[in-house]
Amino acid sequence: MELLNRALNLVVPPASLVMMAFAWPTLYFISCCEWIYSTYFSRRSVENKVVVITGASSGIGEQIAYEYAKRGANLVLVARRDHRLRAISDNARRFGAPHVLTIAADVVKEDECRRFINETINCFGRVDHLVNTVTLGHTFYFEEATDSNLFPIIMDINFWGNVYPTYVALPYLRESNGRIVVNTSVENWLPLPRMSLYSAAKSALMNFYETLRFELKDEVGITVATHGWIGTEMRRGKFVMEEGAEMQWKEEREANVRGGPVEEFAKHIVSGACRGDPYVKYPSWYDVFFLYRVFAPKVLHWTFRFLLTDGGAARTTSFIGTGRPLLEPSSPQRIGSPLLEAASPRKFLGSPERASKASYSRRMPFSE
Repeated sequence: MELLNRALNLVVPPASLVMMAFAWPTLYFISCCEWIYSTYFSRRSVENKVVVITGASSGIGEQIAYEYAKRGANLVLVARRDHRLRAISDNARRFGAPHVLTIAADVVKEDECRRFINETINCFGRVDHLVNTVTLGHTFYFEEATDSNLFPIIMDINFWGNVYPTYVALPYLRESNGRIVVNTSVENWLPLPRMSLYSAAKSALMNFYETLRFELKDEVGITVATHGWIGTEMRRGKFVMEEGAEMQWKEEREANVRGGPVEEFAKHIVSGACRGDPYVKYPSWYDVFFLYRVFAPKVLHWTFRFLLTDGGAARTTSFIGTGRPLLEPSSPQRIGSPLLEAASPRKFLGSPERASKASYSRRMPFSE
């Protein structure tokens, strides 16, 4: 058996590359034909359908709500910030949503997920699309974290914050032959520094929905949306340090999110969901890295070490949960880093205990 495995290790990778080189043009042509057919001849209307969107109070969730509203869908907007939901509800009605229901709820709690799904059924009698957009990122190196209480919070929001709404809504989605839309990230398979816990949670989420896709067969569709680096609250928020970690997170989450990438990604997600696409990728050129990940991982490793090295420059990353001071930015941010604005290099994010308490009590996903 060992000899057989050694032989396959030598033969299978190059043989697979040769097969892919010959098969790719044909597969690409078939994919283009499927896209044309689904876009122009088999497009599924969501007019008067009921769409539940979690994490709808900002970021991608807000923009997705507007895209569904333009298509005439009835919306159920779920997040913990009720005041934000009211404003987005008014905007969605102006964009064309016939009815908009807003519900303040915490998606990492199963009982609250049951509550907003039950309220949806009581109001509309059905659920057609469930769109999960709740996410929480971080930008610290794992070894810098001095408060491990943050770890389960990040995992809870990024994983269970998607799984619980899916679990509760699934019986109703079966009845309507509906669709689940989940917002994940390229970090679910592309390793990047300062995102270890976030990447782990997104990887778990990706595997969960890929497995669920096989279990549900064609009874409930699943669209997995994968994005690279786009403009979100995590990158656009300006951090004000005077009041410590709580103020920092408040500013992150209350930042006005606009910009082409976020809106374009939302359009791609909703269009893909209406076509019944299993995947939506924005931008799609990230896929080339996956080939390196599988067939030449050392090349990918060397490339990212070269691109992401800081050459010993002063760090300007966010030290959420580390209890360390934030250095005043003196050089442009590296790809994927949030924009930081510190009033003084002596400002602190607060103690680890305070950061943990603020994060756990408020549970602040960037897109909720």
